[in-house]
Amino acid sequence: MRFSRLLIPTTKEIPNDATLASHIYLIRGGFIQSVGGSGLYNFLPLGKKILDKVHAVVKEELDKAGCQEVSLAFVTPAALWEESGRLEKYGKELLRFKDRKENDFILGPTHEEMMVNLVRQTVKSYKQLPLNVYQINLKFRDEIRPRFGLMRGREFLMKDAYSFHASTEDMQREFALMEETYKKIFTRLGLEFRVVDADSGAIGGSGSKEFMVLADSGEDTIVVCNDCDYGANIEAAVAKPKTYDASTKIKVITMKALYDEGETKIVHFALPESVELQDVKACNAVNANDLVEYDDTDVIETLVVDSALEGLDTLSAEDKSYADISAVQEGDTCAQCGGALRYTKGIEAGHIFQLGTQYSEPLAANFLDENGKSQPMVMGTYGIGVSRLLAAIIEQNHDDKGCIWTKESAPFDLQIIISNIKDEAQVALGEKLYGAMLAKGVDVLLDERKDRFGAKMKDYELVGVPHAVVIGKKLSDGVVEFLTRDGMVKEEVSADAIAELLAERF
Repeated sequence: MRFSRLLIPTTKEIPNDATLASHIYLIRGGFIQSVGGSGLYNFLPLGKKILDKVHAVVKEELDKAGCQEVSLAFVTPAALWEESGRLEKYGKELLRFKDRKENDFILGPTHEEMMVNLVRQTVKSYKQLPLNVYQINLKFRDEIRPRFGLMRGREFLMKDAYSFHASTEDMQREFALMEETYKKIFTRLGLEFRVVDADSGAIGGSGSKEFMVLADSGEDTIVVCNDCDYGANIEAAVAKPKTYDASTKIKVITMKALYDEGETKIVHFALPESVELQDVKACNAVNANDLVEYDDTDVIETLVVDSALEGLDTLSAEDKSYADISAVQEGDTCAQCGGALRYTKGIEAGHIFQLGTQYSEPLAANFLDENGKSQPMVMGTYGIGVSRLLAAIIEQNHDDKGCIWTKESAPFDLQIIISNIKDEAQVALGEKLYGAMLAKGVDVLLDERKDRFGAKMKDYELVGVPHAVVIGKKLSDGVVEFLTRDGMVKEEVSADAIAELLAERF
């Protein structure tokens, strides 16, 4: 590709609403374009090219693992969500609308119901199981406050896969296979990541794991051990139980629990004064959709006591239970190895769930087993935020000048920069190298614009192609520069030897 023909509107201005490096550089580098500041983005040629490369890595590894690709409708009948019981539970992030016939639809934020509907119509026997089907398709979540560019937009590209099995054991086998497949995907993309235990949230199920790209800018706090591979989202993290006695000071926090169809309940949470309440754990303890702050009341009807205080508290209530509702703190002891736990930040790039029969039972996705008996299919679900990965790669790979794309994600493998387009020798060498690289199948960008050399270099630093050849004034001395974008490492090479060097490295 010739730079002069490329639609790449680079800019010096930082977007008003941008705080993260990925948001700033993806806009400034001409990769994406904001649509009215509403959490919606257009992908311009470079952004679409990178999106396709990430898409290809995800698809290749899933196909190798035996998954089969489909493409489901983006618009989903609301009736399917009523069948599963999620229409009210999911909340206002679910964009609902009616068609001209007054039928209710939603824009799918996730596709469990749609995929179950597909499979229940086509799979009838244990002989057709197991099955793992996936799509890489648009999703929409009506975020109350979209921010951080592709990190938390409203419309996004997601890979969602769903597996169907005749037994829990076989689902767990596939769950482990998907964990290994995800590791291969993130490793190929050049990312430093951690697999952590997670809360299943609105998706549900008996267990889940998140794939966290480590970055200081990450929204998620994750708990990791210094001495072993334990990791968990703060919402699901556990530590070795602490020892308390009857003299322990106890605090009580009152919250209003919100349920489907407007139902509410006032709940009191009791825990040691020295620890913090973990909201998600507390919400799960009472099976609520959400918790909101509430002024204290004299009468305690529903009480949840932290499990660490079992047998020590003297509190009483009509409805009393024990659960782990405390947040793990830095310095707590790892339950797995006894090491010290610490906090770090991560970007959720993937999430896998053991669903069991949570969706197959209400949606009647059944199969006939070996004895001819009808059984609900056992399910797993596996998601990757494909468009979000572009932001995650940049959050982990950038400097104060711009992007530093990894090998598998880079928009081009090589950039050739002609310093002075009026210098015939520079142009001749640039065109020769460009033609040779194209002939070898190398994805190469030739910067033959009439712009100043300084502007070309700033664009190179901003866009972040991994390597470049700079053909400048030193050509008169028989020398060109070979650049590595990571660290802006410069290597002087003889003009006579540069073609051979490129042939070796690409």
